[in-house]
Amino acid sequence: MNMQSMIMAVQRKLRITVDGNPGPETWEAICKALGLQAPAAAAADEKVDDRSETAIAALQPQVRPYARALVQGAAAAGIRIKVISGFRSYAEQDKLFAQGRTTAGRRVTNCKGGESNHNFGIAFDIGVFDDDNHYLPESSSYDAVGVMGKQLGLEWGGDWVSLVDKPHFELRPGWAARLSEREMLAELRDRTTQNKPYYA
Repeated sequence: MNMQSMIMAVQRKLRITVDGNPGPETWEAICKALGLQAPAAAAADEKVDDRSETAIAALQPQVRPYARALVQGAAAAGIRIKVISGFRSYAEQDKLFAQGRTTAGRRVTNCKGGESNHNFGIAFDIGVFDDDNHYLPESSSYDAVGVMGKQLGLEWGGDWVSLVDKPHFELRPGWAARLSEREMLAELRDRTTQNKPYYA
């Protein structure tokens, strides 16, 4: 039995969302079942900095605790991060896609509108900041935060091959565990047009 299957078995036993992600909801349920105090990451309803909260507010409700837990976990490790991007409209995504192709700048995405998990509020980007609150586009801290995000159950853009994106994190819905990225995005687009929830 692999790790994701074990997590899903625990989630079924605890009667919580079965998605294979060992995130805040899972840890809180485990601690409650064992009569323990939940870890700090499970208290992810606590607000973080204003800039992060603005981006977090536009994410799907299921993703928000993960984003807050990542900011809090990084802070506990002495790394200052902020959520600097979350939901993007198709038009905003198309504008980013044009960058480095038909408009000035370097390429930052391979996704057009409707082809990015940001378009559905299930992905977010973080920035690392120094002690003087200056944004650091390059820092070894992105790798450390990537490990933290994966431990929470998030997928990390630093593991990608075609366009490595270390600031990027996303929460894949449980129903998409065995789907390709293309198949999942097609389903997300269908659910958008049918006004269906992304995580049900």
